Amino acid sequence: MESSALAPTPVPQISVLAQDNPGPMTLDGTQTFVIATPQGAVVVDPGDDDAAHQGALAALGPVRLILVTHRHHDHTGGLARLRALTGAPSRGFSPEFSVGAPPLTDAELIPLDHAASGGGLNLRVLATPGHTSDSVSLVLERAGEALAVLTGDTILGRGTTIIDHPDGRLGDYLGSLERLRALGPVPTLPAHGGFPGPVGALAQAYMDHRLGRLRQVLDAAWDLSARGQAVDVGAVTDLVYADVDASVRTAAEHTVSAQLALLAERGELPGS
Repeated sequence: MESSALAPTPVPQISVLAQDNPGPMTLDGTQTFVIATPQGAVVVDPGDDDAAHQGALAALGPVRLILVTHRHHDHTGGLARLRALTGAPSRGFSPEFSVGAPPLTDAELIPLDHAASGGGLNLRVLATPGHTSDSVSLVLERAGEALAVLTGDTILGRGTTIIDHPDGRLGDYLGSLERLRALGPVPTLPAHGGFPGPVGALAQAYMDHRLGRLRQVLDAAWDLSARGQAVDVGAVTDLVYADVDASVRTAAEHTVSAQLALLAERGELPGS
């Protein structure tokens, strides 16, 4: 499959260019979002380093700004190439990805047009750590009303996301889901897996899933301890994620590590 043409999303102001980098962690590939503005396009998550993909983005016309939702290579790998092709500055929550402009800050408003009477289109930065420590979501707003949210990998189009522990932390992630749930019934534009629907309901479902898994991990830890076995990441993963495909075993172990760390912080593990 070649890099696709620019396609519409459920949000008229935003288009998507799908990258040809499918895999167990990227699903169908990275969804790079393009927001048209009077001063040029704002590109979100340029994807893996790929001459065809970044070339197609540059060919869309002037690019005024490149944003990244977090540090993983399938979002930032093509960042340097796209900057070179377009001359546009880039910004992320981490200074590492902020070139020609300062890092993003929580609650910051990025103006997208110059509409009079305060009715302009903006992106509001929403810090949503957990998947990684530098994860952000971007809320498209007009006159303070949320129209959509770009969630990076905090909420995906299908399935659930990895907690990339120790950089990502489960307690942070649950707090981030609370922030996204508060947005209510606005469309979710994730970086992988299509367009799953209203973010409020999705965030609630993600929270229910995570808390259910946390209970399973706690039960597994006490079961292992009762049998005189070590309570470690591998053993707990064997019990809780017994049916997980080998291709995502490492991701499951990262998440179990995050779950055990949170339970340890709460003093709920055997021997705490």
